[in-house]
Amino acid sequence: MNDVASGETPAKGATPRASKQATRPANVKTINLALQGGGAHGAFTWGVLDRLLEEEGLNFEGICATSAGAMNASVLGYGLSVGGREGARKALTNYWRRISHAAQSSPLQPSPIDRMLKDHSLRWSPAFMFFDLMTRLMSPYEFNPMNVNPLRDVVQQSVDFEVLNKPDCPVKVFLSATNVRTGKVKIFEPGQLSVDAALASACLPFMFQAVEIDGEAYWDGGYMGNPALYPLIYNCDSTDILIVHINPLVRKEIPKTATEILNRINEIGFNSSLMREMRAISFVTRLIDQEQLDESKRVRIHGISDDELMTGLGVASKLNADWEFLQYLRDMGRKRASEWMVEHFPKVGTESTVDIHAKFL
Repeated sequence: MNDVASGETPAKGATPRASKQATRPANVKTINLALQGGGAHGAFTWGVLDRLLEEEGLNFEGICATSAGAMNASVLGYGLSVGGREGARKALTNYWRRISHAAQSSPLQPSPIDRMLKDHSLRWSPAFMFFDLMTRLMSPYEFNPMNVNPLRDVVQQSVDFEVLNKPDCPVKVFLSATNVRTGKVKIFEPGQLSVDAALASACLPFMFQAVEIDGEAYWDGGYMGNPALYPLIYNCDSTDILIVHINPLVRKEIPKTATEILNRINEIGFNSSLMREMRAISFVTRLIDQEQLDESKRVRIHGISDDELMTGLGVASKLNADWEFLQYLRDMGRKRASEWMVEHFPKVGTESTVDIHAKFL
């Protein structure tokens, strides 16, 4: 039995299906996806993707992603290639199960008090308190000299990147990382995708040693592209981009504790590149509306987010891979995606459903 049919991740090296264009509805809408990173909060994106994959009238052309978003993008692209929509859904489920299983050997688990209070923040976890202090005093080159990264095994078990690099892959995957020396964004394109590229996109410098690829060192792509949109604009025919947000743009309360302040600094930094691109898109849109640019330059922006949920979760919850918590985030992602389908899907292909000026500028 095929791994996809059995509910397991497709075997590495499996041959992608033949083109499914002939079986798609005539009125199918094609969009690009832009997936933010955020550790375990990426399970929210899993839920969004799981819901969107149920829509036969919705097709994906390109995906640009960072960190946890890069993992979701890679697994989604691979699952679509070897098993279609159901294969992608099962591959995503299996990936997040593996994440949860790998985390069971980690001391970063919810404490009995956390579980009793249904608090996902790990705020009562002595292991997290110790880990948080250690990462502030020591670098990963000091506390993890062997450069052990359990995520590598999970990614290797979940994705065959050779499939994503093939020209007939049904979706174009672009992964963002940050060049440590130059500070520039690095986009790993089809033909360059690998386990190392995915790990580079998710390499938080306080937790992991920089990932070296072809003599260059890379950190998390969130610093320079969370996610970058221009690869989708330059390389895809679809002009609709759906952004799945993980990092809240707005927090009503001013952070007071050291952890809250550091978390908010990271959120602002990880959203800054996206806001710059939104400013550029808004400028181009205004020129099109004034008939100073051709209509073909227009980019339509859509978004799925749950800022109320994300602002209520502590920064430590990004390290909480407890299966119950991941399922909760998945279900919330599915809920928000269902609401988006009802409210905004009819407008895809005709207009943006995000007021760029109000939300970003």
